Amino acid sequence: MSDLINLGLDQVHALAMRALTHNGMGEDHARAIAETITQGQRDECHSHGLYRVLVCVHSLRSGKVDPLAQPTLSQPAPAIVSVDAHQAYSLLAFQKGLPKLVEQARELGVAALVIRNCFHFSALWPEVEAIAAQGLVGIAMTPSHAWVAPEGGRKGVFGTNPLAFAWPRQGRLPFVFDFATSAIARGDIELHARQGKPIPLGWGLDADGLPTTDARAVLEGAMQTFGGHKGSALAAMIELLAGALIGDLTSAESLAFDAGAGATPRHGELLLAFDPARFLGDAWEEGQRRAEKMFAAITDQGARLPSERRFTARQRSEREGVWVERALLDDIQRLMA
Repeated sequence: MSDLINLGLDQVHALAMRALTHNGMGEDHARAIAETITQGQRDECHSHGLYRVLVCVHSLRSGKVDPLAQPTLSQPAPAIVSVDAHQAYSLLAFQKGLPKLVEQARELGVAALVIRNCFHFSALWPEVEAIAAQGLVGIAMTPSHAWVAPEGGRKGVFGTNPLAFAWPRQGRLPFVFDFATSAIARGDIELHARQGKPIPLGWGLDADGLPTTDARAVLEGAMQTFGGHKGSALAAMIELLAGALIGDLTSAESLAFDAGAGATPRHGELLLAFDPARFLGDAWEEGQRRAEKMFAAITDQGARLPSERRFTARQRSEREGVWVERALLDDIQRLMA
């Protein structure tokens, strides 16, 4: 019997929907989450694919997440759109705020979307890709739980604190990057621990602050930032911009709020959108040419652009479906027992 099962993308979406709604998630929230989970599985970002169904259901059962709360939108300033998720997941709040963000960016040239009081579990590239699909440049950032030690430290202060960027390209998929300011995403360490696989040195520290290749020891200790002091500084910036600036929790406050429940981090998210047409006017096409010249200078010497691997996986998955571990599917089925 094969350890891998092939599923169509519609089957991935339907499975995520069933597991979430069976455990009490409102249908509109479940649909928004299932769409993002399907995108992760489609692009072979396994730590943000069907695996996240387990994380979402655990968070629901913890009692921390409101499975039914409807996001409410306000506009405290002309360039600022704010959505209160009311202790629910962030993805429905993003869907509600995106049209207003796009409208304000096109009117003013630049606009911000603030999502507050939310639980955020997903990668950020689906959000910045959605902004780029509107012809806008997008940036997104968010704290998480205080799992990551500052450079030179031993105890968690920062979250994995991802930062994502998308640049629209005419007739092509956008230029996108999305990376944690930690050495690796938390979900990747969780998957290594789940599979009993060692991790590389530099990903984390054990409870005594010593480097280790034991994924479970890192989950009990602290993760490390990428790039030493540079990743540490970026992580601090994200705590300030997507925490203190928007009036929501820092990663340390999010972990304290969790109080050992092991739920998805609860905090806020900051997204920025820039309209190239407002910045450049008639010179927008020239700006695009400059960008494409830079991209060509990268790829012509054999280097690849960020997200090219994802986009290749996307085309393959849309054509052939995705392969999912039988053990993971069994775990998801047990959530519906």
